[in-house]
Amino acid sequence: MSIEVNNESAIEVDEAALQRLAVYALDAMHVHPDAELAIVLVDEGAMEQLHVQWMDEPGPTDVLSFPMDELRPGTEDQPAPPGLLGDVVLCPQVAEAQARTAGHPLLDELLLLTTHGILHLLGFDHAEPAEEREMFGIQRDILVGFTMQERRR
Repeated sequence: MSIEVNNESAIEVDEAALQRLAVYALDAMHVHPDAELAIVLVDEGAMEQLHVQWMDEPGPTDVLSFPMDELRPGTEDQPAPPGLLGDVVLCPQVAEAQARTAGHPLLDELLLLTTHGILHLLGFDHAEPAEEREMFGIQRDILVGFTMQERRR
C-alpha cells in the first residue's frame, strides 16, 4: 500500500505509528494492496480554512476526510479494487486538547482520528444511529486489533 504521512504541523507525532495503523485498517477492510492514501497533519489555521471551505463550519476541527475514487471495503475473497482512497487531514492541536479531556496520550487520539477518517473515506458515516453503531463498532475493532498487534512488536 502506498501510504504517505506528511506532518505540516508544529507538533511532533509518531508518523510511523500512523502509517502502521493505516496499513492495519486498510488490510482489515480488505482494501487492495495497491490503494493509495495520504495522511496530512496541519496546524489549526490550515484546518480552520479547510473546515470553512468544505464543511461551511467555523473554527478548526480534529479530522477531515477527502475521498477520491470512492473505494468501498472489500471482502477476503474480493478485495476492493486498487485506486486513490483519498486524504485524511488531522489537526494535532485540536487532537491534543481532546486527548487531555479524554485522559489519554495524543498518539491514541490521533490513531482514533486516523481510523475514523479512513472509515469515512470508505463510505462510512455516523449521521443516523444505526450508521453510528456500525461505524464506531468497526472503528473500535480496528483500534483494539491494532493495539494488540503493536504490543506484539
